[in-house]
Amino acid sequence: MNAKLFLPLGIALSLSCGSSALAFDKAAFFDAALCKPAYTTESATKMYDEAEKLAKADMSLMTAAIYKLPADFGRQGFKTSELVFAGTSFGILVDGLRADDLAKTYHLKSDDLGSLLGTATKSYARALAKADQPSAEMGIVSVVARESAAFPGKTLLACEFVSNEDREALKQIQAK
Repeated sequence: MNAKLFLPLGIALSLSCGSSALAFDKAAFFDAALCKPAYTTESATKMYDEAEKLAKADMSLMTAAIYKLPADFGRQGFKTSELVFAGTSFGILVDGLRADDLAKTYHLKSDDLGSLLGTATKSYARALAKADQPSAEMGIVSVVARESAAFPGKTLLACEFVSNEDREALKQIQAK
C-alpha cells in the first residue's frame, strides 16, 4: 500500500492506545457532519466508537445522544465541541444560530423536511450527488443545517440518511 495514502487514513481512524499511537483527529467529526464520508452504518459506527472514547453521551433529549468534547474542533469560523447521533444522522452542534451561514458556506438550499411538523425553525439541505450516494436504492444522504428549539442557541449540521419510504411519507404529510 502506498505510504502517502495510508498515513492520512491512519491519522483519521487510528486509536490512541499508547504514546506511540497516532491520535484520532477530531476534525474528522466535522468532516463526517459534511458527509465526508457519506453516512453509512459503518461510518456512523466508527464516529460513535471514537466519540465514546472521548466523552460520555448526554441522553437527556431521548431522541439524540450528545457528546461534549473538551475543546473546539470547528472550522471556517464555525465553533463546535459537541457531537450528535440521532436516528440515521450524525452531526455536530455549531455554536449560535448559524443555519443561514452554514447554508451559504456549504451550498445548502431551504427545504421543508426539517420544518415539517414544527421540528425546526430553519432548515437547509443538499443531497449528495448521485455518484456519492452509498445506497440510493434505499434512500438519500444529505448535508443538513437546522435550527430548532431542541438545541437552544445551537445549529445542527449533520449528514443525514432518509429512507425512500420515510421521504414518501413526509411528502404525503406535506401534501395535506
